[in-house]
Amino acid sequence: MFELSLMCPEHRVETLCDALEALDALSVSVEDADAQTDAEQALFGEPGMPAPKAGWQRSRVVALYESQALARNALALLQAQDFFADCAVLTVQELPEQDWVRLTQSQFTPVDITPEFWIVPTWHEPPAQARTIIRLDPGLAFGTGTHPTTRMCLRWIAQHGRAHSNSTENGLGRVLDYGCGSGILAIGAAKHGAAHVDAVDIDDAAVQSTLLNAQANQVTLNVGLPVIVTGAYQTVLANILATPLKVLAPLLWSRVAAGGTLVLAGILERQADELKAAYAPYCQLCVSDQEDGWILMTAMR
Repeated sequence: MFELSLMCPEHRVETLCDALEALDALSVSVEDADAQTDAEQALFGEPGMPAPKAGWQRSRVVALYESQALARNALALLQAQDFFADCAVLTVQELPEQDWVRLTQSQFTPVDITPEFWIVPTWHEPPAQARTIIRLDPGLAFGTGTHPTTRMCLRWIAQHGRAHSNSTENGLGRVLDYGCGSGILAIGAAKHGAAHVDAVDIDDAAVQSTLLNAQANQVTLNVGLPVIVTGAYQTVLANILATPLKVLAPLLWSRVAAGGTLVLAGILERQADELKAAYAPYCQLCVSDQEDGWILMTAMR
């Protein structure tokens, strides 16, 4: 495997990437060439919305080829194009053979939600202090427990499920996980005493992922597309992103039972006021948790 690495200004990123794909690159990726420096730029986007920018002011474009000949042939053809005048060649180098499965697995270690509640990949042994465990491997659907939004939701679930663990009252009650992704929140709710859990997503891959993860964790969930949602819920969870959460405000609030709680995540700190405004006709959202620039917002009916 050979890597062709190029430096590219922002206005040429899309053209260069299209050209590399047309020249049979196995993959093409774009990175901030100034990452880990004072010039690093943060670009935030949301699913279903156009990318905020095609790239960074100084982008590193990396293409993979099966052989050195293919990589150098692609480079020669690129250098003959007018648009390449603004670009520069960084390297054409062979990548060492690696055990990619083992390398990928090494990036995912057990994640602590609370001292007793952990997310553990199947290739790891659970920590000795873990009392509640979700077995979850990285997949196509969002939610491995490493992102602050997922961690905050699971922390909330653990706190409110545990609060009633020694009483006859169920702290989580009937639960709706709207936009379930990998099913991690729904599984967490089931493991913390939820009476019933509906996990729904508009993505068929997420539905399938949730079903498989539920089986692996030996919990029972009602999983499907949003059409399966019926009635009201004591706990409504939605870890999506700010824009869809605003659109879904009337739908999500209509599913919260009297005395129930709405739990929203996928929100940046700077988006708190716009979420409060979007939900103001229905409820008063407040910030219940925060981590690394992200917040958890809740409201009780």
